Amino acid sequence: MVDHVFADLSLAALYDSLNPWGPGDDFYLDLVREAGAVLDIGCGTGQLLRRARDEGHRGRLMGLDPAAAMLVQARRARPDVEWVLGDVRVRQWQEEFDLVVMTGHAFQELVTDEQIRHCLRAVRAALRDGGRFVFETRNPDARAWERWTPDRVREVTAADGTPVRVWHEVQGDGLHRDRVRYTETYAGPHWPAPRVRDGVLRFPDTGTLDGFLAEAGLTVTERYGDWERGPLTGTAPEIITVARRAQPGSGVDR
Repeated sequence: MVDHVFADLSLAALYDSLNPWGPGDDFYLDLVREAGAVLDIGCGTGQLLRRARDEGHRGRLMGLDPAAAMLVQARRARPDVEWVLGDVRVRQWQEEFDLVVMTGHAFQELVTDEQIRHCLRAVRAALRDGGRFVFETRNPDARAWERWTPDRVREVTAADGTPVRVWHEVQGDGLHRDRVRYTETYAGPHWPAPRVRDGVLRFPDTGTLDGFLAEAGLTVTERYGDWERGPLTGTAPEIITVARRAQPGSGVDR
């Protein structure tokens, strides 16, 4: 479900530098503050739940991620959060959480229909009555992958002070059957040769998302196109979805 390149401790240590706190994190943190029990699926290094605990959140906070090295970073920072190694197949929850989130475009790592269905069924089971599932995907109409080119290099500093350069390159013609294949390259003195990872992301549109959600027994209650809660338009960068457990006989509320 989540980027397995970060099973490497040296790369996991770079994650927070490559993904600094931003408006999306503020958006989710506001939701976490209001919830007594929170499950973060694909939590990475746990920045969101760590910040909530730092602020004094006293409820249940659980982060789930399949990359052990990412959870090493999380546990070092906040051992008082529940950090669980694996994905939604390793645990079953029954109406335990007020809020379930998938941040950092983790939902787009669900490439197959069955992965999406399995995840959404687990989310619905985990939610209490009135609980919310909140996640975002990149709006395919905004065509973000066209900016993933080798000339757009990011540079971060490793713990030992050495630079690491990171870039992406789309494979093929871009979007194909709502999926984009790409490579992610890390170059630095830590490695004798650049580290290259092949990745695939799915870019579902709202109709596809709503179909999967409805099938899982979830209904959309809010939808935004950016982190300021602006409307979803053709040029909006995000599809931010807030969903709840559907009541018998209810439809999708857009």
